Amino acid sequence: MSEQQLSHPFERLTPSFLMDAVETQGFWCDGRTFPLNSYENRVYQVGIEEQEPLIAKFYRPQRWSREQILEEHQFSMELAEQELPVVTPLSNSAGETLFDYEGFMFALFPRRGGHAPELDNMDNLFILGRLLGRMHRVGSSRPFEHRPALTSQSFGHDSFALLSEQFIPKALKPAYDSVAKDLLQAVDEILHSCRDLPMIRVHGDCHSGNMLWRDDAPHFVDFDDARMAPAMQDIWMLLSGNRHDQTCQLAEIVDGYNEFHDFPVRELRLIEVLRSLRIMHYSAWLARRWDDPAFPHSFSWFNTERYWGEHVLELREQMALLDEPVLNLI
Repeated sequence: MSEQQLSHPFERLTPSFLMDAVETQGFWCDGRTFPLNSYENRVYQVGIEEQEPLIAKFYRPQRWSREQILEEHQFSMELAEQELPVVTPLSNSAGETLFDYEGFMFALFPRRGGHAPELDNMDNLFILGRLLGRMHRVGSSRPFEHRPALTSQSFGHDSFALLSEQFIPKALKPAYDSVAKDLLQAVDEILHSCRDLPMIRVHGDCHSGNMLWRDDAPHFVDFDDARMAPAMQDIWMLLSGNRHDQTCQLAEIVDGYNEFHDFPVRELRLIEVLRSLRIMHYSAWLARRWDDPAFPHSFSWFNTERYWGEHVLELREQMALLDEPVLNLI
């Protein structure tokens, strides 16, 4: 198959291609490659002769610049230097962490085991609060220079424009346009009222799948979505359930967080704002990646009339949540 016939650049990542790339960094592969659960980039466990397997991450072409990826690496290593449990990229003899092979940028990581944390366990939330407080103390020390900020334009308005113009079924377009515009107006009004809140370096995608629980503690992985954002971006995803549940969860997180950094109480108003923007951005992310063969295969429910009908209902629910009182600290 010629390169022109390939439906997506990632299809070039055959086992032999992976091993050839890894071996440019002085490792001798033993022939074992295993794809891991990743869609934005491609991540593989690669067996190494007489050593522990490595994790090879091949970055999606044209998503991040070299400077932006290196800034991600630098941030994770800065956290590790402060003894935070994060998985950092390996450096070669020249001190490089980002490598090039046949048009791809890739990085190598040590393999780390673990399982997703139980977020309904209050002790776990206290521990996570402590770690986020430590992480945000480092993250607030200086800004990213190359990585973008989380804004209502990039996560909300740009998502709306793409979906409304190219993906929403005609029968649902009036309902979608109406609720999405109203939601974005409400989001913008809240953000305007909070415009003096600080933006710091955050993990950016702090859900349970990006935390490996082992040795009675979580280890943060995958800083691919790190950006400038309110600290609350890393906190709200730990909350779930009804209002009472979330209030109790938040109390544990705050107690742990305050041991190392001042909890951003004023940002509690942003919880549903950030949730709304993530919902819109997630749908737009699937839409933007629909030409990647892995996406129709793995997300077959996307871009169906049923999906868009449920999406409209979800946005309406967010409108109602934005009108509710802010969660209180207890």
